[in-house]
Amino acid sequence: MSDRECYLAARVVNALLREDYGGLSGRVTRTKDGVALELPGARRVRLTPGSLYQDFVVAPDESLGLSTVLGAVAEISEHADAAGVKALAVECRAALRALELHDARREEVMARIGRDPRHRDAIDYETLAAFVDHPVYPTARARYGLSEAELLAYAPEFAPSFELRWAAVPRERARGARVPFGPSFREVGLPDLGASHVPFPVHPLSVRVVGRMPGVRVGPLPYLRVRPTLSMRTVQTGPGTHLKLPLAASTLGLRNRRSIKPGTLTDGALAERLLREVLAAEPEFADVIMLADEQVFGHAGHEYLAWMIRTIPDTPVIPVAALLAPAPGGDTVIAEVARASGRDVADVLRGYLRLLLRWNVRLFVKYGIALEAHQQNLSLTPAGPPALLIKDNDGLLASPEHLRAAGLGVPAFADARMLTDDPHALADVFVTITLHLAAAAVAFGALPADAARRLVRDTLADALAEHGDHPLARLLRARTLDAARLVGKAMLTAGTLVDKTRTGASDVNKYYGTGGPNYLRRI
Repeated sequence: MSDRECYLAARVVNALLREDYGGLSGRVTRTKDGVALELPGARRVRLTPGSLYQDFVVAPDESLGLSTVLGAVAEISEHADAAGVKALAVECRAALRALELHDARREEVMARIGRDPRHRDAIDYETLAAFVDHPVYPTARARYGLSEAELLAYAPEFAPSFELRWAAVPRERARGARVPFGPSFREVGLPDLGASHVPFPVHPLSVRVVGRMPGVRVGPLPYLRVRPTLSMRTVQTGPGTHLKLPLAASTLGLRNRRSIKPGTLTDGALAERLLREVLAAEPEFADVIMLADEQVFGHAGHEYLAWMIRTIPDTPVIPVAALLAPAPGGDTVIAEVARASGRDVADVLRGYLRLLLRWNVRLFVKYGIALEAHQQNLSLTPAGPPALLIKDNDGLLASPEHLRAAGLGVPAFADARMLTDDPHALADVFVTITLHLAAAAVAFGALPADAARRLVRDTLADALAEHGDHPLARLLRARTLDAARLVGKAMLTAGTLVDKTRTGASDVNKYYGTGGPNYLRRI
């Protein structure tokens, strides 16, 4: 078995153990020989203490294959999960194929990006970000149903460029704006439809779905060359302009479809406007928190006929997801950033974390807002005083009570799940997104564990201290700095293994499982 298979198998076991799928934590034994996980079939897997998110992880020198892991999952699962177990097997094989394909093409992609950061475009950092595996979801490289050729043609880690397809949608079904840089129908091979139809951009991977829709015709000619961002369904059409499109594929789990429900476009725009109101009331953040403009969008009442234009401020930024990525010169991206700005990595992280945590704590305590701004949705300025760019706000959670108390209106979100007055629901988002992914994953990936722990803990303590004994500050302190354990998401359980009729999860991206150790307290 390959090193990549062992790596992936260990990540899957770690996720299953963290989420306690099938009562797996009950199979952990402690003897004079150490801590181990007893899998069905008498397979003993040695464990070692975890650093982030869980108590124990598979020992680094364990040789564990996917067939062993998947066989164990089948043994410990309930009959009702049979479809999910089968899906996990497909997901694991797809992830392994993608990892091995990327290994084979890695140097070629690096050579195209180039060693000199001064000659890189923003989209190059999206490609580098795709080199880094998801901090907690083990099979994030899997894209259901895509062939090797399709991965090479459309996945961001291969730095491809491709042309979009365009569909003719009856004018009476189109809602919202029109794509300002879209083609004429003649340019996409449908010259007779200009008076009766509207052109909609279609990702090439979604043509097979859109082409079957009644009354919709996909033009035979492509138009507009683009490159994929880290999210894959969002593409860069030109400097500072992204186009978000539905993608007929699932990522981060079979149930996590990459379609775009029309209501999320309106909700994202409303959330952005809410954050702009907050910034207007918080002048100290006005120059250091930037929001992507996501107000231009259209749809035809279908999750695969929708689009949104994202306009990025004219300021050089690097996705936070790229900071830990390998750079073509042999360093990490964050080390390049530090060297270019005359700082060390700890200094870069200190400035980033201070801004990240002060902003998100301010939102939480004063406004009752928790952002779903993980490392993919955040970008950092590489030079000068740190500033953050935030995008894709349709996963935000907000408290009507606290918004009103702050003098702000309550947005009329189409998705009622975006509003709650439960402070613990807000804290769940803060811990699992801001703390775990945007802060800790980056800090612990760049610094020794003790230094990272101290930096995140002290920076969060300072951010909370600004709010004294405010009830929400006390609650957030109790849920983070003073907590015995920290809440985590059960992403593999909700995303692939267990149907939501059994989990009860209204949102597979907000299904919280068992907690992990509080890495902020281990000094």
